[in-house]
Amino acid sequence: MSALNDNIMAEALSLPADMRLALIDRLLHSLNTPTQPDIDALWAEEAQRRIQQVASGQVKAIPGEQVFKEIRERLKP
Repeated sequence: MSALNDNIMAEALSLPADMRLALIDRLLHSLNTPTQPDIDALWAEEAQRRIQQVASGQVKAIPGEQVFKEIRERLKP
């Protein structure tokens, strides 16, 4: 690392935890990578979409026992 990078790293590490977290969040956003709140929101949307599909009859739920039985049968040697 260059001296500038070392200085930036030292400064960042000397920040209080809440400020380091805010810095991390901003850096992650600058990379266009999803943050945990983004991921949580996407999962909530997916859960709602699936609930609506089941409620509307668009998809049919399969009992867990049946799913596991079929998996066990597929994995038999």
